Amino acid sequence: MQHPGRVRTLLLTNCDVHENCPPAQMRNSINTAKAGAYDQKMQRHLDDRVHARSEKGIFGSAYMHPAQVTDEAIDYYFSPLVASPRRRSQLNRYLSALETNPLPAIEPALRGLRIPTRVVWGTADPLFPPTWAEWLDETLPESRGIRLIEGGKLFWPEEMPEAVAEEARDLWEVRG
Repeated sequence: MQHPGRVRTLLLTNCDVHENCPPAQMRNSINTAKAGAYDQKMQRHLDDRVHARSEKGIFGSAYMHPAQVTDEAIDYYFSPLVASPRRRSQLNRYLSALETNPLPAIEPALRGLRIPTRVVWGTADPLFPPTWAEWLDETLPESRGIRLIEGGKLFWPEEMPEAVAEEARDLWEVRG
């Protein structure tokens, strides 16, 4: 972190961590993007809402309750990504750029970061398992521990905003 004085606290949820960036499961998506075709996957999610919510779809793999994701939410997520040839190209270029992992280089800075941190992690995320929450807890010297969200997947914070708010309030009270 280049400017730790600008950050008072950290509340971390399921995310890329250290050597798990990008997660191994993203390899096919990155290769598809490098071939200029990842945007077609996003279009499929717009065209086939059942697929979008299925185990093979993004919502099925990222939400605890994918059936509750509305058609409006699917449009909100994916329509901008495929709205024009330029946007489609930008999506493919963005995903292709994820191939290079910048995170191991910041480990020394994380180990020296002296700000209260709380890790709140979903237990059922196929991309970011709880072992990465443990790594963060052990690496960040001011960690206030881990709260596991049983059954939580990548986007559990959208499904459980009250848990995020509760943890944020508790963390902010530490700093007074």
